[in-house]
Amino acid sequence: MTTAFDTEIAESNGVLTGPWRKPQQMLHAQTYDSHASIHDDATAQKLGFQGGTIEGPTHFSQFAPLCERIWGKAWFETGCLSAHYRNPVFEGEEVQASIELPKPGARICTIGMTRKDGTEILRGTASVGDVAETALSQRLKELKPLTDPVILHDIKVGMKTSRQEVKMDPDQHMGDLYPFSLAGKLKVITEPSPYYSGRDNPWGRPIVPFEMLSVLFQYRAREDRLPVRGPAVGLFADQEIRLLRGPVFVGESYTTEREVVFLSGSRRTESMWVKTTVFGGDGAVVATMLLNLASIKQSYAPYEKEYASLYS
Repeated sequence: MTTAFDTEIAESNGVLTGPWRKPQQMLHAQTYDSHASIHDDATAQKLGFQGGTIEGPTHFSQFAPLCERIWGKAWFETGCLSAHYRNPVFEGEEVQASIELPKPGARICTIGMTRKDGTEILRGTASVGDVAETALSQRLKELKPLTDPVILHDIKVGMKTSRQEVKMDPDQHMGDLYPFSLAGKLKVITEPSPYYSGRDNPWGRPIVPFEMLSVLFQYRAREDRLPVRGPAVGLFADQEIRLLRGPVFVGESYTTEREVVFLSGSRRTESMWVKTTVFGGDGAVVATMLLNLASIKQSYAPYEKEYASLYS
């Protein structure tokens, strides 16, 4: 059987480090609510960014070889990445992933990613199995609830969406949110693996890469019609993907259900924390995803007017 990755990994002082990589931007053409996204250069520049940002979960691929080195097959079956995105990455920039080796008997450890100039891109935890305390579970305990929502004024914690069937075939175009296919992604993915496109792996079927789990789980999210006011530009601020009964297979149908679990805010954003639960064909939970969808206040044209009418 082939090995999962041939990525060069360095070890020093209890830390595994991967190579410097230049992730590629694949969301230039992304649209939602009939407008361009933060990944479009012109839209991003209007909001003060130097250009279109690379989607956060793209970076998850660089952690896969490090986690597989530590946990082997278990990583693909019950792995979890829990990350707070600290700064954006732009096309052409090099980033490096690192992971602290777990303490004896532990199933969780710290992860981080930096740019070559030392800028922190993300921080969080990686784990396998039934680990209750992750980076984001801790972060949620520390955040204060949103008290003066405008964009999220009509959203309530506990709102649930109807279940939707999702699937990812190799050449399937993944829609307006993700205007590319798995086959297209595999041509540019930072850490290629024969496990992703071939059958020579422990499960005998191609599996979905960790970064593409986000794409699959969000595939039909725009059909939820949660009452978020807009149009407004959003971004991923925090994300946790947890496999419970993995891996997730290419070409297999799954069912997703979303629930709003928390609302928070900052000076620039209003955040809706959504938990997606993914069910297999037998109804058992296969995976979950916690996603902080942050809407940029500046991008919602009537924000100041509506704020005044709601809270004056």
